[in-house]
Amino acid sequence: MTYCCSQPFRRSSALFLLVIAMFIFLNPVQAATPIEGRWDISVDVEGKSAPSWLEVRHSGTKTLVGQFVSVSGSARPISVVHFKDGKFSFSIPPQWERGDADLRMEGTVNGDQIAGTIHTPDGKIQSFKGVRAPVLRPTKMPAWGKPIKLTGGNSMDAWYANGENQWVAENGILKSPKSGANLITNEKFGDFKLHVEFRIPKGSNSGVYLRGRYEVQVTDSKGMEPALDQMGAIYGFLVPSEMVAKEPGEWNTYDITLVGRMVTVVANGKTVISNQEIPGITGGALDSHEGEPGPLYIQGDHGPVEYRNIIITPAK
Repeated sequence: MTYCCSQPFRRSSALFLLVIAMFIFLNPVQAATPIEGRWDISVDVEGKSAPSWLEVRHSGTKTLVGQFVSVSGSARPISVVHFKDGKFSFSIPPQWERGDADLRMEGTVNGDQIAGTIHTPDGKIQSFKGVRAPVLRPTKMPAWGKPIKLTGGNSMDAWYANGENQWVAENGILKSPKSGANLITNEKFGDFKLHVEFRIPKGSNSGVYLRGRYEVQVTDSKGMEPALDQMGAIYGFLVPSEMVAKEPGEWNTYDITLVGRMVTVVANGKTVISNQEIPGITGGALDSHEGEPGPLYIQGDHGPVEYRNIIITPAK
């Protein structure tokens, strides 16, 4: 036996389709503009290349917004990005820069490349160029190779300092008694698992940079709320789910897995970031070449800190 749809049902279906059609007409889907996406940027700072990063996306039907990482500091929101005839511009308030003026960026888009100038808050003009950032989306977990121990005894053979070295190695502990140079591994890595233990005195600050580009914060954060700039965070991008920092002077542990852009951070035995995407480089990165392997680098220019039992297990 065949049943026909009732009149009320047909009328309600037609009304539903009419509402959908009106919504689409009044709220058309915005076509992607050439500036949208993520960009890995190199800035000419007094003749030296410094890394930076930009993301642009649409908000609603006609506004472009985004976030920006300068050569220092954390990711900052952009309330509006202006784009017309292949040219883009935006301005944001100063963060750690000297000067009171806004930071202004102006550039042009040419396919998968951008170029232009940055006007700094202290009145300087810097040129930049950039390329589209790689997606780095993993399809499966890699097979892991053999663990590599980067600390032990009184040796610093696995590391070099990026300035006048204040670090010392004693009985398997890397010690930075005062602010000074950062430490960088001689070897570079792609995907990896990392175990690291650290302790800092009250009020001090450090960080572990994955591939030399993504900083996992090391701070004196006991009793604080989770935040973008405190222990367990990917600086400026990812907030840990809880604060598990120990008292100043006690040893803390990180177990970190990085595959592509996806990161998991286990701090003092608790998973505080679970398989989350790191959008781009963080301030203080060594470079913006996200598609390439990079070193491990630990921050020594923000105060005293000690590290031990640093073991990295690279993907095969």
